[in-house]
Amino acid sequence: MRRIKVTPKKSDYTEMTKGMNDHNEKPSASVNPMSPKAFSDGSEIKKIVHRADTRGFADHGWLQARHSFSFANWYDPNKIHFGALRVLNDDSIAAGKGFGAHPHDNMEIVTIPLSGAVRHEDSLGHQGIIQAGEVQIMSAGKGILHSEFNNSETEELRLFQIWIFPNERNVEPRYDQLRIDPNGMKNSFQQLLSPNKDDAGLWIHQNAWINMAEMDENKELTYTLHDQENGVYILLIEGEVSILEETLENRDAIGVWDGKKVPIIAKRKSKVLVLEVPMKID
Repeated sequence: MRRIKVTPKKSDYTEMTKGMNDHNEKPSASVNPMSPKAFSDGSEIKKIVHRADTRGFADHGWLQARHSFSFANWYDPNKIHFGALRVLNDDSIAAGKGFGAHPHDNMEIVTIPLSGAVRHEDSLGHQGIIQAGEVQIMSAGKGILHSEFNNSETEELRLFQIWIFPNERNVEPRYDQLRIDPNGMKNSFQQLLSPNKDDAGLWIHQNAWINMAEMDENKELTYTLHDQENGVYILLIEGEVSILEETLENRDAIGVWDGKKVPIIAKRKSKVLVLEVPMKID
């Protein structure tokens, strides 16, 4: 695809901040956090639980989409964002189907295929296949045009799409992808993404980290935040875990902030997605 100038019809940043009374709310305008509890180090934390059956759902025939936060035609004033985390979509895309060429700007867009493969093209000239076991980052910056399709004509594609507000606007758009060693997440947090170009995984224009872990039954892992001004949003992909006295089952999630460490205990074999993001949006 030849490189072309892209002018989005609407600004993603502007559209995605609609309905947010204050970009710096923790985590959303009308959410009343549960009572603070204490970490083992004495610091107090706040938490909010999002059950899987409270997510938004859209059936487009070829696309079955579940939204952790308000997106497209689904709107919940209590679930607009968690700090800089604005979108966490859990998508199933039919064989041979996908999203035709469309523009984005000023958003950090992360794609994590769970099964199947994504066929990607963009206005920077990139063409590629992103398979399960890989992660993709697209910094939309001042404008980029891209398309994403299920690369298979026979099998369904399942993926997470994550949008994070950037800490710098109108940067040069960029694209990257990386294969992850599955052994790295065995009873350990494997870093997929960070703010640091020289660190493990990919990097984005935000003080944010994304990790995944596969935990054996009865295994306990403790996630330590990199920045005390950040919060962490943990989605249970599959299994059953206990986090801060809350039991989570498949696709349940918990947001935690104003703390330093978050213990995760696997009540059975489990897989978790951990997103650490600033609680204030620049």
